[in-house]
Amino acid sequence: MRTQAFAEALAEAEQIITGAPHIASEQDLAEGYDYLAGSIQASLRLAWAYQRDFPYFVASTGPYTKMGLDNPDTLYFHAYLRDDAEYVVTGRRGTTADLSFQVLKGDYSPAEVPDSLSAFDDRAIEIAGDGTFELRFGPAAPGPGYFRLGAGSSMLLVREVYSDWAAERRGTIAIRRADRAGCAPPVTTDPGALAKRYAVAGKILLSRLRTFLAFPQWFYLAEPVNTMTPPRPTPGGLATQFSSAGHYDLDDGEAMIVTVPAAGAGTAPYQGIQLGSMWYVSLDYINHQTSLTADQARIDPDGTMRFVISERDPGVANWLECTGHRRGYVQIRWQRLTRDLTPADGPETSVIPHADLPGRLPYYEQARVSPAEWRTRIAARQAAVAERMLG
Repeated sequence: MRTQAFAEALAEAEQIITGAPHIASEQDLAEGYDYLAGSIQASLRLAWAYQRDFPYFVASTGPYTKMGLDNPDTLYFHAYLRDDAEYVVTGRRGTTADLSFQVLKGDYSPAEVPDSLSAFDDRAIEIAGDGTFELRFGPAAPGPGYFRLGAGSSMLLVREVYSDWAAERRGTIAIRRADRAGCAPPVTTDPGALAKRYAVAGKILLSRLRTFLAFPQWFYLAEPVNTMTPPRPTPGGLATQFSSAGHYDLDDGEAMIVTVPAAGAGTAPYQGIQLGSMWYVSLDYINHQTSLTADQARIDPDGTMRFVISERDPGVANWLECTGHRRGYVQIRWQRLTRDLTPADGPETSVIPHADLPGRLPYYEQARVSPAEWRTRIAARQAAVAERMLG
């Protein structure tokens, strides 16, 4: 059987899911199987996208193939590389808040984060008046529009980040190996080669599951519960991004208030907060408000944003819905920064009885939203994500 290796990996993957230490309810297990389904889809797609001589950008993650506490505001793309070849990347800059590029050595594994050999955002490249750009990546010396591929370079990762889902529009991007323009890859006629693809897909699947169940141990769970770290450079070498991370554990009658200064476009054109499940993936951000950017959130008159994390509806604009997740992760990201952040730029947290919220939110009455207004907010999210996925 050509698919035997993948079938064996799938059986092992199910054991990883059912044996996850955080499972405490039927909801946890059901979400695990949903996570597994998305990981299976992604692993097969990534294995077949492994084309270093005829590369193309593939979506690394999305609403139905989540991994690694995926940011609801980000479109992730990657292409595979050889470190001794030259590649041409062309595109048209959209109107999103950020567009960044990162060259990785290796891949994520349960033991380590891959080395980042270079990382930059689109401020480092020349963009024409019509939004078009062309970059080259290769082994030669760097220069204008040319970025050197260090030894071991294996992947180019591109992130396009929205702040205003409704108003911003995505761009376009493509990649080709410079010396293969007009050529075509050989037709696959060897069944053994396809068996290898299935085996690779199985390895991707198992590595993906093991890695991102271990990842929170490195960056989250060592911190005290219901707290968030001061802003720090995001692990993995991502350029001009800081993040603050934490994990929460709240009873039904409790709420966690996260208070953070609004950075402003002059410091960080993108600032966003999100919740994640114990599977280390985003919660449903399409049909529920489980994330907010600075453009989507209410900013109080004193220049701060006050988010309420709770299961019960507090009736305010900046409610982040737990959607049945008593435990989970919370992260704030700042991107396209113009300066390093300090602890004063970071969040403060407090856990209080849900009934005490009116007295603990200084602008509570101004922040109130009606059920009809809430439905309008959710409808806008649904429409924006649908358009973004089709774009």
